[in-house]
Amino acid sequence: MTAVKLSGCAVLVSLLLSAAAFAAPREVVVLPVDGAIGPASAQFITRGLDRAEKDAAQLVVIELDTPGGLDTSMREIIKAILASPVPVSVFVAPSGARAASAGTYILYASHVAAMAPGTNLGAATPIQIGMPSPSPAPQVDKDKSKTGDDHQDTLARKQVHDAAAYIRGLAQLRGRNADWGERAVREAVSLSADEALAQKVIDLTARDVPDLVAKLDGRKVAIAAGERTLATSGAEIVTLAPDWKSRFLAIITEPSVALILMMLGVYGILFEFMNPGFVLPGVIGGIALLIGLFALNMLPINYAGLALILLGLGFIVAEAFVPAYGSLGAGGVIAFAIGAVMLVDSDVPGFTVPLWLIAAITLVSAAFVFLVARLAVRAHRRPVVTGSEELIGSVGVALEDVQREGWARVHSEQWRVQSAVPLKRGQNLRVTGRDGLVLTVAPLEQASEGA
Repeated sequence: MTAVKLSGCAVLVSLLLSAAAFAAPREVVVLPVDGAIGPASAQFITRGLDRAEKDAAQLVVIELDTPGGLDTSMREIIKAILASPVPVSVFVAPSGARAASAGTYILYASHVAAMAPGTNLGAATPIQIGMPSPSPAPQVDKDKSKTGDDHQDTLARKQVHDAAAYIRGLAQLRGRNADWGERAVREAVSLSADEALAQKVIDLTARDVPDLVAKLDGRKVAIAAGERTLATSGAEIVTLAPDWKSRFLAIITEPSVALILMMLGVYGILFEFMNPGFVLPGVIGGIALLIGLFALNMLPINYAGLALILLGLGFIVAEAFVPAYGSLGAGGVIAFAIGAVMLVDSDVPGFTVPLWLIAAITLVSAAFVFLVARLAVRAHRRPVVTGSEELIGSVGVALEDVQREGWARVHSEQWRVQSAVPLKRGQNLRVTGRDGLVLTVAPLEQASEGA
């Protein structure tokens, strides 16, 4: 009887634990994103959304602080948010953070948009190298019929119109202020957290992630599969930090690092060619070059700039093997400098190559070319010390009496020699010519007088 009671108690406890586990709210996943939006952050967010779906999380919070980023990466993130079966809240935090440029689009795409006090968003005008600054609202000149828009480049206008339509579509999808979103694109305006809430750009404000999660309890959100009610009260908050792959990708896709890797690769391989068998420079150079090229492949590079860099590096390498006395190297340095300035086809913060870095690498390359050219000139002026040419003018000694032919020692080697003047054993002589393995010689005194 006792055994039956114990068994019944065990079943009851198991059922109670199962019911408690079933009743517990599902976890909330937090993805912190700090810095420019690029391939690394896009990969981190898409992986985080996939994991949240597999773990059956009820909400993903993207804690965002960004100055902007690449258009391709931004659109990849937005596509992942729109397709996510798990509701996504973009939370601009902590205080002092911002969601500028690309961050504004991502916030507009979220199911729930929130900001912490002391944060801001906006300035969403697309920027490209050579693109003019956004013009103010068009005003007709009294003396001319042209408007402000007439002074914009056609490509720039197309980019702005496309971006405005994109953010308006996101705003209409989420029921947010579409007019202000378009102004953020066309006029680069910004809003604080309180102003954004008042103008219905965001849904709510919160101090931090726990406060946000508490405020979202019971809120209904519309996802692709239909409407869902959040039950976040008491939910476990799980923060996912970027893994080593995302951190590594973030490092190498910084344009400055990618350029340095490519330079290290070229110089490492060059050193290996100049010192065959050293191995280590070639190994490091090959790895660095491949990683650098991989990083550049993920960035919005200008292929004309890349071609100029490769051409310049080719000239610099050729300078080390071809006696061009600096002409190839100088052209290579100039091509490299111009290509480096043109390399990254974007003016987005965090995705440009600083001019000081370009200047430093250019100076190092110029110093290398100068050193190679100086060594080449010095080598050209130096007298020949090896080969048949070096034998002409050398001094030797006759090993026997020489009437027309005989043997002599020149440079510690025995040579068959011919002389128009008889020579005595031990007499000093000078080489005046060579025919194969036979040297033409003359007595040292006579050769000196003739000279």
